[in-house]
Formats: sequence, C-alpha cells, structure tokens
Amino acid sequence: MEVVRMNESLEIKKKSKNKTILMFVSIGVATMLIAGYFVGGSLNSLATSSTTKSTQQQGNILENNTTQKEIHNITYYYNSTSLAQVYNEVKDSVVVITGYVLQYSFFGRQYSEVQGSGFVYEYKHDMVVITNKHVVNDAENITVTFSNGNGYPATVIGSDAYSDLAVLSVEAPTEEFQPLTIISSSTLEVGDPVVAIGSPFGLGGTMTTGIISQLGRTIQDSVAGNFPIANIIQTSAAINPGNSGGPLLNYQGEVIGITTAIIQNSNGLGFAVPSNTILREIDSLITTGSYDQHPWVGISGTDMTYAIAQTLGVDVTYGWLITQVTDGGAAAQAGLQGGNDQVRVIDEWVIIGGDIIIAVDGTRIINGDTFMSYLEEHTIPNQTITVTILRNTQTQDITVILKQRPSAS
Repeated sequence: MEVVRMNESLEIKKKSKNKTILMFVSIGVATMLIAGYFVGGSLNSLATSSTTKSTQQQGNILENNTTQKEIHNITYYYNSTSLAQVYNEVKDSVVVITGYVLQYSFFGRQYSEVQGSGFVYEYKHDMVVITNKHVVNDAENITVTFSNGNGYPATVIGSDAYSDLAVLSVEAPTEEFQPLTIISSSTLEVGDPVVAIGSPFGLGGTMTTGIISQLGRTIQDSVAGNFPIANIIQTSAAINPGNSGGPLLNYQGEVIGITTAIIQNSNGLGFAVPSNTILREIDSLITTGSYDQHPWVGISGTDMTYAIAQTLGVDVTYGWLITQVTDGGAAAQAGLQGGNDQVRVIDEWVIIGGDIIIAVDGTRIINGDTFMSYLEEHTIPNQTITVTILRNTQTQDITVILKQRPSAS
C-alpha cells in the first residue's frame, strides 16, 4: 500500500509538474502574443508616423512654394494706389545734379564736388529742372544725369535764397524730359501720405515713403543768411544728404513740395518747400532770374510759453513776443515795440517788455512759425495787414504796411 501511495504521490507530482510546465508555456505564449501585438503596433505606429511626417514635409514644401510665389506677387497699395506704379511713373522725371565748388585752402585752389536731386517741369512748353538753391549755389560745371544714365551740362537760370529754390536749363534732347505735374499744397493735411524720390548719398532713384508730420514750419538755411525760410512742410519720409532738390509727391505722383533739409542726427524729421511756393515763384525765376516778393516786417522775437507768461504777469500763453525792432522796418514805422529788459526764465534769458503778437488779420498766431508762415503764404510787399498785439495787458490792433525783404546777396 505504501508503494501504491508512493506511486500515487509520484503521479500527483508528475501531474503537478506537467501543469506547471503548461502554465509556463501558456504564459510564454501569451507574453509572445502580447509582445508581438505591441511590437507590431509600434512598427505600425512608426510606419504611420513616417508616412505622416513625409506628408507634412510635402505639405510644408508646397506651402513654402506657395508662400514664395505669394511674396513675389505682393503689391503694396494705399487705397487703390500701387506704390510700385507711382514709382515707375515718376522715376524718369527725377534727376541727379552734380557740380563743383571752388574753395581756397592752405594747399591753394581746390574743387569739391556737390550733389543733389531735381525734377523735370514744363513751363510754357520749355523743359526745365527744379532743385534747391543750396545744391547749385556757387557751383561750376553743373551736370544733370537722367535715370537712364545719360548726363548733360546745365545752367542756373534763376534762384531764390529765401525759399531755397533754383531752376536749371539743361542741354538735352527733348525725349529725355519727362515732366511732373505740380499741384497746390493748400489742401494738404497732417497725416497725408507722401513719397520722396532722390539720390541720398548718390544712390539715384531712391524712393521713401512717409506722411506729412506738420505744416507751417520755419527753418534756417545758410543760403538765406539771417532770414528764416517759412511755411515749410515737415515729413516723416526718410530724407538724407543728396535728397535735396528732389520732389515730394502725393500718391498720385503729383509734386506737392521739394525736399530741402533735415535736422542732423534726427529720425524722421525732414523738411520740404511747399508746392505753392514753387508755383508762386516759377514765372519770376525763369523770366527774371530771381524773386523779390517776400514780405518784411523787421522784427525779432521769441515764442511765448506758460513760464514767460507767468514772469510777465499776463494770461496769454501763446503768441510771439517781440524782442527787437529793426530801424526803418515796417514794424518800426507802424509803432510796434521791442523789449527793454532781460530776465531769466527757468534756464534761459529772455528779453521782455515788447509787444506780444497774438493775431494777424484775425488769424491766431501761436508762435513765430505761425507768424512767418502766414506772411509768406498770404502777403506780399506793400500790402497792409492788421496785427493784434498785447501791450501792458491791453489788446490793440496795429496797422502795418509790409516792406520788401532786403536782398540775400
């Protein structure tokens, strides 16, 4: 029996061993199946990922190609105006002006080259080039080069230092001239878009854009001596040395000014003589060689401020405080008074005691720019104007008969 029991025990052990083997085999198979599933899934995922990546790459290539095509086809518009079209229509009308100025130094006689810009204008069927006086002032051997590279000799036939304008006659064939249209600047407003084309640093045909930043500015230029150039346009269009004399245009390609000056080391502070000045003077410049209709009052002054008003004990913080009256001038003959005392206002010395101009012919005068720009735009010599002043806290109207500004030469 013990044997039997022993056999039974052995049988039980064998069965138990077989079950264990089967269990391990089953686990192994299951493990292989599961591993196969995941491996297969991973391979499938990798294949799918690879396919997706390839598709994305193809999509990116297509997108990049489309973007590049779109970039090449971009056209910039203002309302319905294409800037490229404006440039193409006017670029052949803008010229490069070169001349040589004789100078004397320790080494003797030397010539220095001057360069600027200009544009073609038709005056009574005659073709001329308009530029700044300071571009050709005292220059010899002046040449005008058109956009196609053809250059020709030129001669100054008229100029005006007080508006920094000059007109040139060019010895070139008729087909070279592509005249621009000059329109009135009276309707210009701050914020209007503008285009400047010229030759900054000799880079001919350069176009920049901006807006009209302000109107009625006053600037100083060496060609005008001690007198200011008034009624100037301020623009944000980039202007650099060499731009002088080039046209300032609206988006229809019409001349609304002529670029003339910048403030050194500034950013976006350019100035242009308005087209109204050109239209007013062009006939005289071409037919007589000069322009002599600038009005003259004969005073110097300083802009009123709140601090000056506090010092003077007046309630007017705007206007132009007369500091000096020129003997024999229109102001002196009309009885306008200059200052007689000097006081320190905050960090500067100011001559006080003179009349404060607050209006001319009913137009409010905010500062010296407003006063001089009004005279330049609306008056001529021998014209009678009414100047409203503040004298000893009392308002008065003074009649002034304007005179002709002395010659700049």
